[in-house]
Amino acid sequence: MAQAKAIEAAAARIDGLALPPSRGWGRAAREKALARLRAMGLPGRRDEYWRFTDPAPFNDSQPPQVPLFDAHGDTPIFGRVARTRLVFVDGIFHPEASDVPDGAGLEIMRLSEAMATDIHWARDLYGTLEAAGQMPVKRPFAALNTAAASDGMVIRVTGKIERPVAFVYLQGAEQGDASLHHLIRVEPGAELTVLESGPGAARFNKCIEVDVAEGGRFHHVRAQGRAPERRAITHVFARMAAQSVLKSFTMTVNGRMTRNEFVIDFQGDNAVAHVAGAALGEAGFHHDDTVFVTHDALACESRQVFKKVLRNGATGVFQGKILVREGAQKTDGYQKSQALLLDGDSQFLAKPELEIYADDVACSHGSTTGALDEGALFYLRSRGVPRDEAADLLVLAFLAEAIDEIDSDIIRGELLNRLESWLVGQRG
Repeated sequence: MAQAKAIEAAAARIDGLALPPSRGWGRAAREKALARLRAMGLPGRRDEYWRFTDPAPFNDSQPPQVPLFDAHGDTPIFGRVARTRLVFVDGIFHPEASDVPDGAGLEIMRLSEAMATDIHWARDLYGTLEAAGQMPVKRPFAALNTAAASDGMVIRVTGKIERPVAFVYLQGAEQGDASLHHLIRVEPGAELTVLESGPGAARFNKCIEVDVAEGGRFHHVRAQGRAPERRAITHVFARMAAQSVLKSFTMTVNGRMTRNEFVIDFQGDNAVAHVAGAALGEAGFHHDDTVFVTHDALACESRQVFKKVLRNGATGVFQGKILVREGAQKTDGYQKSQALLLDGDSQFLAKPELEIYADDVACSHGSTTGALDEGALFYLRSRGVPRDEAADLLVLAFLAEAIDEIDSDIIRGELLNRLESWLVGQRG
């Protein structure tokens, strides 16, 4: 009965879609994604991986009406970082507001342009990692994204790119429904940093498929902005070759509902993937990090570090799984999720999992929930630090382990400064 309702909900959602025009391999990929979605249906609260987060805002055929957020003169985040900006408004690329990419070793093309070609490397990647990531856990909104993405970027990196590529997502309409899909291929020995920021739209569905070849390095840092009514679901699907490296960090401040999914597949030996996040939310805030890491190669390292600071009835969710397949010996899998509850009304829901079929591994997980350390708070106040300022210092110290996962000193400092200023703003 539940599956029949899920399939019926998917059919209703698909009937309300206006799919982008496409042909050739692009059209074939979209049709396969629609078939996946029709077969699996849309999720409900009884689904195992949706029991902590209500998918209704994304099941509805119509997006909500969300007031445009006024940042009160805030300077753009990552403003101190020399970067190549690619700007999207309600899910549509705006070239006139964007920088012209330059530099050897970096190829950037709009998704629609890549799909218009008969022969392009993107045809072997678009929807491929998303489809593989549907097992063993269904991810219907990722399939919906592959089918209906209105825009996106196709990036191929063949060298070590010093200037980060920055995706800037702006909301231009109060009732926009944006769906973006990016493809990134990091060739052997190449390196790229991608920055992301902005609310995106009233309802935002984003998917990134990243293929990191042997010896490649991919850095990913995003700031999900302060728009209090933002609703977003994001997916990162990563395929890791031998000796490749992926490091991803997400900072989230406020928003009505945010779900970030990571699906990482180790296919080559001695690869490394670190995924981290720091989230701060108040009343009405619901933030969900769902991570699935599959170790299917020798001597790979995965690390998950997620910290959430919640108050005034906010809700945080962490669902993280490490799957070690038979033969994936010498696996090093680490998982930590922690929440700091600043009042008795907020809650943190955690579901850490380990599934191991190899016998020579080092895997661990830990999840804790607590309040501010009263002893540390008393110590700071006894030395003349006002209580609110002392509390902010303890919050920053709590988040530090996750933020330290960022390799770049400049980017890490930028986010720390922004967090501090936001905490001060909330006090005043």
